[in-house]
Order: sequence, then structure tokens, then C-alpha cells
Amino acid sequence: MTVGGGEDAGVDERITSGAGALAVGDDLGDRIDSHAWQAYTIRGVTDSIARLDALATRCLTAADIASGSEYNAGGSEYSAGGSVYMVWRLWGAGPPVVLLHGGSGSWTHWARNIMPLARHFTVWVPDLPGFGDSGLPPGVETAEALADIVSSGLDDVVSLPAPVSLVGFSFGGIIAGLVAARQRDRVRTLVLIGAGGLALGAAPTRQLARVTPTMTVAEARAAHRENLEILMIADPAQIDEAAVDIQMENVRRTRFKIGAIPFSDALVRALPRISARLVAVWGARDVFPASPPELRHATLAAHHPEVDFRLIDGAGHWANWEAADAVNAMLLDVLGAGTPARA
Repeated sequence: MTVGGGEDAGVDERITSGAGALAVGDDLGDRIDSHAWQAYTIRGVTDSIARLDALATRCLTAADIASGSEYNAGGSEYSAGGSVYMVWRLWGAGPPVVLLHGGSGSWTHWARNIMPLARHFTVWVPDLPGFGDSGLPPGVETAEALADIVSSGLDDVVSLPAPVSLVGFSFGGIIAGLVAARQRDRVRTLVLIGAGGLALGAAPTRQLARVTPTMTVAEARAAHRENLEILMIADPAQIDEAAVDIQMENVRRTRFKIGAIPFSDALVRALPRISARLVAVWGARDVFPASPPELRHATLAAHHPEVDFRLIDGAGHWANWEAADAVNAMLLDVLGAGTPARA
């Protein structure tokens, strides 16, 4: 179901509305009170994000594929009449590429990557169930359940048997791997960026700053900036206002609890069933892995000896933001971009 796109898509109203203002949780330990959010307002925050969103076509696929029960999405406007929807955005033209965001995230995790890819590919970027605009059906609590919904939605937005490539960042890398295992030969290339799910432990990190209802907007923004520096971005100079805006909005709207999934073996267990070409990328300064690059490489190579394993120099966990130019060049390379489909 296509629900709009272009300059008349009501972007300002959707982004700044009070709908879904519940701070129902996230996995970074942050909370932002609704009154602080209303004072903050992201109208034009990010004018660049709003403009990018205005260029997208939005499509809905069923998220309640198993339950079929009524549910208030608690943060998603795309829930009505007893149905829960997953929201997909698309840009560009060419072979289909699907980008899956990380935990406490949304499609905006890919804001610096979408347009360079859209010159060569049809770029599909969903909000995973329980994140951003997408609803969360009751009882969906595991990576496997999310992957079932995403895989079913993929069949709806990219008709079988057309081949696709999947790119997953962080938690989205786990989901991308599980979807690739379900889609088998249909997935040509699977790119994992900073993915977890390899059961290699978690590195200790500094205590995160908390956002409280008594904070001013400036104080809340400072806390989110600090958390980005602790977990996501190695170079503080790369934490601009847009990065803080994205973080605040994404954390506010996260409803799915990822818990210990990133430290589980969810991706490792899927590897034997993945037939796609495998590319694995980490920022060289990513704070999440407790294991050295050699062990991550060996873990993947045990099932995919041909894995293309890369490190992005100087980048932290959110490499697709911090080192967007390097990541975009890598993606265009491994996904086989040729002559742009659009000038």
C-alpha cells in the first residue's frame, strides 16, 4: 500500500505532531519527557532530513502477520482498524537494495547514505517493527519474530522472484542476516555494518548519561550528544546538530526492547543458511565488539570462507554516519553499482 511521497506528503505535520509522544523505552538507558520534546520540536530540525523524507514514497506492509489482533502502536501513526503496519520508504531506481537500521533507530540512521545509493539502486529503507513509524504487534519480542515480519514485507514491496541485496547496521545487521537466511538464493549480497549476534561478548563502556523530565532541552541535548560520543561516533567533531536530532527522535519513538539480542548468537546460527555473498564491515574504533577483528573475521569465515571483511579507519559504531563517504564508496563497490540509473 503506497501512502504518499513528494513535497505534498505532509512532512512537517507528521514530524512535529504530538501523536505518539510516549517515551516508552529504548536500550541506551535514556528517557525524554513529552513536555521536553514538545518544547524541543523538530520542525525543520533537520531541514535536510525533512527534505529527504519529502522525496520518499512511503509504503505499508502488514506487521501483524501472525497475531491479527488489535493493537495501539504507541508511537506509530500507521495503526488503525485493528491492523499494525510496517512503514517502508523508497528512493531512486535500479536494482533493489534494502537498508535496515540499528537499535533505538529508524530509517534516519541511513540519512547520509540514501541519496548516493539512490542514483544507482531502488533503495528501500523500512522502520523495523517497534521503531520509528512502524507499529509493533503484541508478542513480538525476538529477532526471529522481527525477521519474519520484515521478510514477509520484503516479498510485498519487491515482488518475487526479483533478487535483492540487504545492508544491515548494528541490530539491523542481525535482522538482515535472519532475513537473508529466510530468503535464501534471492539475496545476492548481504552487507553487515557493525553487526552483533556473533556471541563474542560485549566490551565495557562508560556509563551513559540519562535524560530526565526535569532537564531543559539544552541539557537533554547535551546528554544525547554525550551518549553518541560514548557509543556511536568516535570523533566528537562528527556529532553535529543533525546527529543529535536524529538520536533524540529515534530514542523517543523506540518501543521494541532489543535487550541482549546484540550479544546473542542469533546471527551465528543463521550463517549456515545464508547463501548470499557476505560482506562484513566495522568501524575500526567501534566500542561495541569485545573481540579483536581477527576473531570476528574467523567467526564469519567458519561458515563463509569467502567473506569480504573490512575495517573503516577512524570510524566508530555508526560508521555509515561518521564515515559516510567511505561507507558509500564501499557499498557502491560491493553492490555492483554501474552507470547511474538516474543522472
